[in-house]
Amino acid sequence: TAITDTFTQFVQSIAGTGSLLDIEIEFNLDNEDEDIAIDNIEIWGVITPCATTVTWDGTTWSAPPDLTTEAIINGNYDTSNGGTEISFSACSLTVSNNATLNIADNDYIEVESDLTVDTGSRIIVQPYGAFIQNIDASINSISGDIIVRKETAPSNSWHEYTYWSSPVSGETIGSALFDSYVNKRFLFNAQNYLDATKETANNGATDPGQDMIDDNGDDWVWVSGTAAMTPGVGYTTVHDKTVFEFTPVKRFIYTFRGPFNNGKITVPIYRNDSELMDYNWNLVGNPYPSAIDADIFLATNSNVATDINGTSYNGTGFTDGVIFLWSHNTPFSATANGNQDLNFSDADYAIISATGQLAGGDGVIPSRYIPSGQGFFISMTNPPTPATLVSGDVYTGDVVFNNAMRVAVSGANDQFFKSSNSKKSSSSIANKLWINLTSDNDVFSQALVGYVNGATNSDDGFAYDTNKYSFKNATIYSTIEGSNKMFSIQGKAGNSLNESEIIKLGFRTTISVAALYKLSIAQFEGDFLTGNTVYLKDNLLNTLHNLSVSDYTFTSEVGEFNSRFEVVFNANALNTDENISDSKSLKIIELEDDRVQFTASKAIKTVRIFDLLGRQLYDFKGQSNSETFKLSNLSSAIYIAKVELSNGTTVTKKAFKK
Repeated sequence: TAITDTFTQFVQSIAGTGSLLDIEIEFNLDNEDEDIAIDNIEIWGVITPCATTVTWDGTTWSAPPDLTTEAIINGNYDTSNGGTEISFSACSLTVSNNATLNIADNDYIEVESDLTVDTGSRIIVQPYGAFIQNIDASINSISGDIIVRKETAPSNSWHEYTYWSSPVSGETIGSALFDSYVNKRFLFNAQNYLDATKETANNGATDPGQDMIDDNGDDWVWVSGTAAMTPGVGYTTVHDKTVFEFTPVKRFIYTFRGPFNNGKITVPIYRNDSELMDYNWNLVGNPYPSAIDADIFLATNSNVATDINGTSYNGTGFTDGVIFLWSHNTPFSATANGNQDLNFSDADYAIISATGQLAGGDGVIPSRYIPSGQGFFISMTNPPTPATLVSGDVYTGDVVFNNAMRVAVSGANDQFFKSSNSKKSSSSIANKLWINLTSDNDVFSQALVGYVNGATNSDDGFAYDTNKYSFKNATIYSTIEGSNKMFSIQGKAGNSLNESEIIKLGFRTTISVAALYKLSIAQFEGDFLTGNTVYLKDNLLNTLHNLSVSDYTFTSEVGEFNSRFEVVFNANALNTDENISDSKSLKIIELEDDRVQFTASKAIKTVRIFDLLGRQLYDFKGQSNSETFKLSNLSSAIYIAKVELSNGTTVTKKAFKK
């Protein structure tokens, strides 16, 4: 068909059979300056009946099931038994004859279309197992019993919250979350969230600005135990104190009963436009008994953006392409901002963005799958994006879940508040580097820099460059030239990574007692990072450390330091031959009466003295090759001298004061 100046519909019937469809669109161009756009490709038709029927009699299959066969379970089937009882796929599935189908951890059952569970029969999905249906229009006929179990992460205290979303329909808060504390069951009312003022260290101030806390504390709403859990809506609970105290391992199994949620599920989200500088948080959740792909969730919704700058998209809502998962680990604190005397730190959120994933409070880097039953936060963006007025300054749009997001991958559903880490990830085109900050007094913070398609070296917005909006005691982050934000995740252009690349890291701490901090590589991926050494440059001490070989330990005074640390990939990033020569020529000699003599091969411009915590104690000016200064106020025997010479080089040495 010829392409005209307006969009037209072109329909072609597709003949044949099979389970894989390839579509090829070919354009023949007359001139080089022609513009082509493809929009709204749809495939539709009638679901054909399953080709054949296979039966499980409790011992064997009449024939192996696959996506073209109707599978009938007439006897107990447990995927944990192995052998012939393993994960399988089927065109449709019937469980009958009082049989039980048990889907074990890390196993799955995939069904193309319809599900039938007869009276007396049941399906049990274990905490990390999955049941997947592919076609949104599939029909479920449930007269038997369906159970989905979910297990929480290990808890340090009964106060620790878990974010939930029901994978079944009709379940109530009181039944599914039976072991939770009745007075601590909440949903998040996004219509009430407004962040127009900020405080510092929970001091109750109402200064202009944002602190990620609702100003009047009416965003979290208590939920009655009789309330039904709405599919796709997120809820939060803590464990009942009595149950917690009598549970030795501090992990809890919660049981959801009812028909599986299935097909297209629409969830309203909200924003309050009376303040346009805040993030419009909404708590939603995976509504299915299987993991969903975070990338497909973000891509499926035309209302899911890739930046926070208000780029216009067609659709009924608009969210920023970042997902926040609560990974509770930090005790409540009187200095954490919030509407209570004691609050939890927002730094405990793990993040999935367009650039990559970042660990939260538990130190676990999430995968790009969102587990069944998992609640998570997203942010609806500010105008001029499409939305519908609710009342006043409150607008609404929709987030859509569908079966195309569900994944039939073994192990995809096993990260519900737990996982394991390896330092090296699989090699890929995208290069990503995760840096951890830890300390001997329980600090944990993580920063990610990824060189990915779609990102630039500037601030690209929330999806690629996710700023750090909260931290506890000490934090590590990256910086972007021209921006005053601290970035927990930074996306950079893929072609900007080479041996001359410099990643600027910021460090901030409020810890006033002596502490040993450690910077380490948590994980990396990509061909460049696999084949090159990662160095950490400490500009304060003028040192270069091979971070690929070992962690870097340092001390610091209280404050914010945006120019101290850099990640580089060139072993010569620190010293030239002249620097080395100057370093050897610098002599530090202790004289009487607390006087110290500094002698170098060139004129000395400045001498700055630091203690081992990184605090600057003296800043002297010089003019000649030999200068003598009095260091009477040194309380530590070991100090650091940073000497700038007339040729522009800086030499740093440790010295001992008797």
